[in-house]
Amino acid sequence: MTAPAPEVTEDEQLLIPISRTPGPLRSVLLHPAGGGLGPYLGVAAVLGRRGPVAGIRAAGLLPGERPDDSVEAMVRRYLPLLDRLDGPPDLLFGWSLGGVLAWQLAAELVARGERPRVVMLDSQATLGTASGRDLDQLRAQVVGMAGLAGHDAEQVARTTDAHIAAVAGHAVRDRHDSRALLMACAAEPDPVQPARWREVAPALRVVEIPCGHFELLAPPHLRTVIGHLETFLRDTDPAHRPGDPEPTASPASPASPASTDADPRVTEEYR
Repeated sequence: MTAPAPEVTEDEQLLIPISRTPGPLRSVLLHPAGGGLGPYLGVAAVLGRRGPVAGIRAAGLLPGERPDDSVEAMVRRYLPLLDRLDGPPDLLFGWSLGGVLAWQLAAELVARGERPRVVMLDSQATLGTASGRDLDQLRAQVVGMAGLAGHDAEQVARTTDAHIAAVAGHAVRDRHDSRALLMACAAEPDPVQPARWREVAPALRVVEIPCGHFELLAPPHLRTVIGHLETFLRDTDPAHRPGDPEPTASPASPASPASTDADPRVTEEYR
């Protein structure tokens, strides 16, 4: 008699396999504010050529779920999900709130003796509280980029508000030596943020992208983001030596699916 399949818990449903392609790089994508993974499909296509890719979406998007309104609560919820992977992640990647989550989760992994790399897209170490008209505009922009078509609008708005509050109430203080890349937006310069990140990230590399915050993962800037990502991965690969020839990769569109064996929930929920 076949044993029943183990029940999947609510938190385990937040871990989304995107690509199961074997390879040396295990990547995890952390959701931005709004909670969806849709904005990452172009990046996932590139990372999926290097190894398995998983994403963590936010709680609060499906009926019965309640969103977390603090970075600390999200880290507590997501850390056990990383333990369900086939091995510790080699790369934690996130845009905006996702980059903050990537850094904080990396701090927990470093405390265990692991050394994940971290890539943050225009993530802020500290952020003031938005209010009134600014909050309404920010909410609309976040929801517009969240890739959550088909979800209940009220749940999406509630989750977005919780995430905006989480970012506004959080200041990054955990210092660790993970190799990290911060891609900042040159169209909205904020020299304070790179300086604050360097206080906690001694191995930080900072590059600027000539666009605004909500344009980073859309053409034509996505290709620039991917170029910096690939350079960072090459330079921080333990097997890479200066002067080695550049690896040749088959041409692919950054917006193509990461893998033909991607979890159906990615294309259904986050396209």
